[in-house]
Amino acid sequence: MAEVYDRRARQLALRAGSKEEYAAWKEQVRGRLREITGMNTMEGCELSPRLLGSEQMDGYRRDKLIIQTEPGVWMPLYVLVPDGAGSPPEGMRTPCVIAAHGHRTAGKLSVAGRSEIPAVKAQIGVYNNDYGVRLAQEGYIVFCPDARAFGERREWTLQGDDDESFIGSSCAQLNHMAIGLGQSLTGMWTWDLMRLADYIETRADCGAIGCVGLSGGGLQTLWLAALDDRIQAAVLSGYFYGYKDALLKLSDNCACNYVPNLWTCVDMGDLGALIAPRPLLVESGTNDRLNGERGIANVYEQVDITRQAYRLFDAERELQHFVFEGGHMWRGDQTYAFLDRHLRAGV
Repeated sequence: MAEVYDRRARQLALRAGSKEEYAAWKEQVRGRLREITGMNTMEGCELSPRLLGSEQMDGYRRDKLIIQTEPGVWMPLYVLVPDGAGSPPEGMRTPCVIAAHGHRTAGKLSVAGRSEIPAVKAQIGVYNNDYGVRLAQEGYIVFCPDARAFGERREWTLQGDDDESFIGSSCAQLNHMAIGLGQSLTGMWTWDLMRLADYIETRADCGAIGCVGLSGGGLQTLWLAALDDRIQAAVLSGYFYGYKDALLKLSDNCACNYVPNLWTCVDMGDLGALIAPRPLLVESGTNDRLNGERGIANVYEQVDITRQAYRLFDAERELQHFVFEGGHMWRGDQTYAFLDRHLRAGV
């Protein structure tokens, strides 16, 4: 399979030498990605948001909502609203962030900081992934959704409340079903987050939109920012590496990473290039096994591909790569200053 990869991979690689060529490439690649993920088969509908409850926390309010992303498909989410941000002065809006979760998080619960639940607290201790509540404490309105196959959206066979089922996911089951219908879990996730962005745009309290995520949350953030220009700044943690080393050779990765024909089209650096010239921060652990057998070198190569697109716009300063000594976890050392710089302009 590695030899087949070498012969067939990256047929739509970034090769643009000008902004005009880049624009044409971007349109072509986005169209192809919507096709192979099945996003062009997904159905629009009324959002029909419903507030299910609110709880005042220390410095912010935690609202529980559901929105409809396709007919009959409902996405539960928390909205973390900092004190004072829910009723801004006339003409003022609070910047907001979509905080996408990864695996073994109980969906939105880890990101939203539900550490009073022992299984969630344990995972936060491993991955440092309560970044949603931290962003709320920094003054952002934060949206923490359950991705399909996680949390309240697990398939029925994995809906148990024992710790392993509770923090786990049904990605494999859902992706198997999706592929048979010409869709994919990656496409479903991206579609749902685009619908969440639609909802955010209806709110009078929300301004510029950013997106952040660790691991599978990095996957969601990458695809959303690559396909939706409304995302004005993105932070990817623990998810930016070459497909061959990290997903073909490490073939035991979760099914959610796999989209039919994706590798024949692009590598991950090409997806990152679709974000240019909007601000992008990638953070990588030197000891993250998901980088593949060549380690951080497999990450640097993809960042270099993405940098080519930023160079076309004389915007290399908008692409940052933070490398830390450590494994597969969220660090966030540069995240908050990065988002402040790019989402709070004019606020």
